Amino acid sequence: MTARRTPRLAALVAVLLALPLLALAPAAPAGASASAARGTVRYVGHGTARSCTSRAVVRAVAKGGVIRFRCGPRPVTIEMSATAKVVNTSRRVVIDGGGKVTLDGLGKHRILYLNTCDPRQRWTTTHCDDQQYPQLVVRDITLKRGYDGGDRYDGGGGGAIFDRGGRLRIVNTRFVRNRCRASGPDVGGAAVRALEQWHDRPVHVTGSVFRGGRCSNGAGISSIGVSWQVRDSVFRNNAAIGHGANPTRPGTAGGGSGGAIYLDGNRFSLDLTGTTISHNVANEGGGAVFFVSNDRTGTMTVRSSVLTANPSRGFENYPGIFFLGHGRPTFIDSTVR
Repeated sequence: MTARRTPRLAALVAVLLALPLLALAPAAPAGASASAARGTVRYVGHGTARSCTSRAVVRAVAKGGVIRFRCGPRPVTIEMSATAKVVNTSRRVVIDGGGKVTLDGLGKHRILYLNTCDPRQRWTTTHCDDQQYPQLVVRDITLKRGYDGGDRYDGGGGGAIFDRGGRLRIVNTRFVRNRCRASGPDVGGAAVRALEQWHDRPVHVTGSVFRGGRCSNGAGISSIGVSWQVRDSVFRNNAAIGHGANPTRPGTAGGGSGGAIYLDGNRFSLDLTGTTISHNVANEGGGAVFFVSNDRTGTMTVRSSVLTANPSRGFENYPGIFFLGHGRPTFIDSTVR
């Protein structure tokens, strides 16, 4: 004889059986997206270009999460009257312009800033020089006319982005006419300055354009002791405008190396794949790339790339390149002249 359950008892049994599953996999809030699961989604603007302001960008970046823009159907330029600074308690900050947003520093302001060793942005660990978070992702956006404001912290630089610590990733981003100080032996990175990435992981750059930058050194990107993986990107018409190199020649202010890329430090690597570097110039060394590994452990690999017409007005040991590292640069299926 088979026992029969009343409808009420059957419902109770079903609930009890489901409890372990509910404990293991709590339901997501209604309407939650995959990106929301990785971080809170925040919006700049509420549907019009006028609502997308510098203040709104600064506030959103300080709060962290995935930042998107509601600025209307047309491309929009947001004039930045202040620098958007990442707070170090944020685990992940994704700035996603959706291919329609330009942040314009007006030639006066750095655009984005992350510094795990800046107490004003909050201490989060006892080892600020090597911590996993925050992770900053910049994608599908244009960063234009950023300026480091003459900042001399850790050599200065980073007109569009200054990143010390955590992790940095750049995807499908355009850097246009950014600037940093015009003289000095160590200042660099009209577009991006990166220092002390977590566990010496590389900065990743994919599908991005660096154009029209000007800085004492490294008018595209610059770093000390940081590795880079650059994929499918373009560096064009950038200039290292300092004079006197590094170490600085007597009677000069120093600088002038790395028209597009300036990398210094000890053990680090540069991997260029599918990338074009052309019509950049350095007043001193490395019209395209200046690479100095002080302990000669650093490595440079160029794959399926084109490096042409990058004059070095002072010195180079390969066309458009000054390299001091482990052995020689590795060139694979590339044009360098």
